[in-house]
Amino acid sequence: MALFANEQELIYRLQSRDEAAMAVFYRQYGKLLYPVILRIVGQRPSAEDVLQDSMLKIWRSFASYDASKGHLFSWALRVCRNTAIDHVRDRRVQASRRTQTLDDSAAGRQAAPSSFSPEHVGVREFADRLRPEYRRLINLLYFDGLTQAEAAEALQMPLGTVKTHSRQAIRELVALLR
Repeated sequence: MALFANEQELIYRLQSRDEAAMAVFYRQYGKLLYPVILRIVGQRPSAEDVLQDSMLKIWRSFASYDASKGHLFSWALRVCRNTAIDHVRDRRVQASRRTQTLDDSAAGRQAAPSSFSPEHVGVREFADRLRPEYRRLINLLYFDGLTQAEAAEALQMPLGTVKTHSRQAIRELVALLR
């Protein structure tokens, strides 16, 4: 499968429900989206499942993508981030409903594997090039999985400012990724 001449052609083909275009989209964007998902969910098998779920959501809802409201990568990143956060929240709800043995609860508190680092893929490297205030916000929103309201509270900023800064930071990230 050949790569498309530009993002506009890829968007057009995805809007036309071209499965080959979705395969290209998955190859091009999946490797950038996976580290963000992994950082939020903390486990490789879960991150792989969330990536698959996200790609399915992107495929099914691509008609809702509006290029005038943002870049394709930004839209896909939001879908993946929201799916990952939903997965973590759902996992927490399920965990709170069942009785855990001491062994299970100790295992649930283990840190993510130290063998993986987002720098291997380069996403963190791009985020590190942002202005400090944007970098901190992106770290909270996309790598730590906080909602905008939670980030606003953590940064002691108005929610509107967090929303504005996150949009500006994503624009800068997209520019750096090109």
